Order: sequence, then C-alpha cells, then structure tokens
Amino acid sequence: MDFGVTPKKQEELEARMAALGLREQDLLEKFIHSGGPGGQRVNKASSCVYLKHLPSGLEVKMQRERQQRLNRYYARKRLCEMVEEQRLGVKSPRSLKADRIRKQKKRRRRRSIAKQREEARKPLDAYDSISHPS
Repeated sequence: MDFGVTPKKQEELEARMAALGLREQDLLEKFIHSGGPGGQRVNKASSCVYLKHLPSGLEVKMQRERQQRLNRYYARKRLCEMVEEQRLGVKSPRSLKADRIRKQKKRRRRRSIAKQREEARKPLDAYDSISHPS
C-alpha cells in the first residue's frame, strides 16, 4: 500500500500497527468529500478518509491534507495513537508528552513570577538620584 510518504515512515507505521495488533482486515475505510479550504480540489474529490477499527469500535475522520493517500496515512497513525491511549492510559506516548509540556509551562510560569517579585522588591535607582526641594 502506498501512502505517498517516505518508505521509512511507512515501515514505522506498519511496525507500529503490527505491535498494537491492528490489521488491515479489521479496518473499515470509506472516502468522503472534504470540506473547508481547498476549493474545488477538496469539494469534488473524495479526499477525506473515514477509518473504523471494527474490533474496538474506534473511529477516525481525517482531512488534514488535500491528497487522499496522505490522509489515509494520517488516519492510520491517529488510530494507532487512540489504541495506545485506550490500552496504556496515562503511560501512552501522547499523554506523557502532554505531561512533559505541562510541567515545562508550570516551571516557566514559576520562574516568571519569581522574576517579577524580584523586580518589585528592587529599589528604583531613578528615584534615588532625584533631589527633592525642601
């Protein structure tokens, strides 16, 4: 099956699907008209991909790209992510990445607040040099 991606990416996807036990025979695939930007290119052609994993009942609808074969690749990739989330829960790669980003933002926010407090505590040099008339 050709998805229009590099052979390396295609092999990685096939290996990931095999590791999760996703088989092509278990997938129901339909092609529907896309909507949104793209004009006639997406409105006339059925480039949107609907993918359903029959054993688990998980469904994916993908219309990220204008090309149908790229959407087929992205739909399978998203289905793998959904299966991982369902099986692994908090330990899925997607949730681990979200946790890491959340911690980074929290750390940056703490630093920013600490820096603002330091700035507020500093005496202003400009006011020290002004002489007040008596």
